Amino acid sequence: MQMLACNSWSLQKSLPFHGIFILPRRFFLGRRQLLSSVSLSSDDSLYDDVSSHSISFSRAAKDDTPYVFDEICKIRPITKRRLLVTSLFMYLWYYPTRYLSAQALGDPSVTVEEVTPPVLPSGALFPTEERIVELFEKNTYSVVNIFDVTLRPQLNVTGVVEIPEGNGSGVVWDGEGHIVTNYHVIGNALSRNPSPGQVVARVNILASEGVQKNFEGILIGADRAKDLAVLKIEASENLLRPIKVGQSGSLKVGQQCLAIGNPFGFDHTLTAGVISGLNRDIFSQTGVTIGGGVQTDAAINPGNSGGPLLDSKGNMIGINTAIFTQTGTSAGVGFAIPSSTVLKIVPQLIQSGKVVRAGLNVEIAPDLIASQLNVRNGALIMQVPGNSLAAKAGLLPTTRGFAGNIVLGDIITAVNNIPVKSKAELNKVLDDEYRVGDRVILKIQRGGEDVEIPIVLEEKTS
Repeated sequence: MQMLACNSWSLQKSLPFHGIFILPRRFFLGRRQLLSSVSLSSDDSLYDDVSSHSISFSRAAKDDTPYVFDEICKIRPITKRRLLVTSLFMYLWYYPTRYLSAQALGDPSVTVEEVTPPVLPSGALFPTEERIVELFEKNTYSVVNIFDVTLRPQLNVTGVVEIPEGNGSGVVWDGEGHIVTNYHVIGNALSRNPSPGQVVARVNILASEGVQKNFEGILIGADRAKDLAVLKIEASENLLRPIKVGQSGSLKVGQQCLAIGNPFGFDHTLTAGVISGLNRDIFSQTGVTIGGGVQTDAAINPGNSGGPLLDSKGNMIGINTAIFTQTGTSAGVGFAIPSSTVLKIVPQLIQSGKVVRAGLNVEIAPDLIASQLNVRNGALIMQVPGNSLAAKAGLLPTTRGFAGNIVLGDIITAVNNIPVKSKAELNKVLDDEYRVGDRVILKIQRGGEDVEIPIVLEEKTS
């Protein structure tokens, strides 16, 4: 800490600079130097000295004398911090500087109109902007806001409504009031095993007059494997504006796309980007891997889940479901369930409340066990039920020989010439490409030879 010592030195050489005195370095002493260089005096005598010079100090200040410190230094040496601070305060009171609080400096000679710049008309939008605005205005009424009934918004100490993580978006599927969203959006309610027809969510739908109308969302069906769920609301036809579904199979990397949703609780928010990748594996919040995902750089944040990903024509090409981030916010890598998968799952959920998947109804060895048995390519069959179509077709399970050694069963390496390298790839091929009752040709590795076995797919039970 440096203190101004007005001892025996003269301040006449100090030069004023815009109301501020520039003092040589020698006029500043440390606290110890100051206390050691001045003689101690009693409070009464010091008070008398200050009082006797107060009139001359005031007169000097009022006369705009720049060297007001001369008057200060005529007082006996300042030995107390309180008197020093008081002296500096009095000086700054009479000589305000730029270090003080800003003062209002108006100019009454001008009018408000003279200092207001001209405001230019906005004019017409560019064609690309016009198209995006039109797509948003057309499709925003097909996007709803979904609140899990088990997760109520809460008011924090700042008065801001905190939106629970389980809340998100959805799309109007048809004129009957069916709403499609992600499984994980209402996952907390679904974890309680609700029965079909039970209320699991609140659905806010946007009316033409711009107000949100609230409805109860009853459960129709849910599919955890594809992170999809269907709700139903009792709303009038004039409120229901079904989304138009497009084809995700013809998407190209680089084409424009739009996402509409309710990120962080901000309803009907639009983000734009491009398709940045196809056939991605989506690691869903439900803990499963969804194949064939659409990757986009359109900003997708918590709350966008369940909302539509649109192409440049306004058709839904996917349901936004996940983001790849380490911070919980958009990092330019978002994923959507392709519309081809949505078209396959949603009608089944509406019809029967569940999804019927095609399969072989055989037990396939997990990848770890297959690797331990030296199976590096293909899906190893462990067990074949005796009354299954697989047993009738002649598929062989893994068994033990007379000496206790393991005899490998059939290894499925392809389905209709589609290569299969593991159990996961077999399930993906059967689930994405075929339905119950379809006839396929399995390419089998049996011992040291390759065989082909025709088989009819049946409903998967596990």
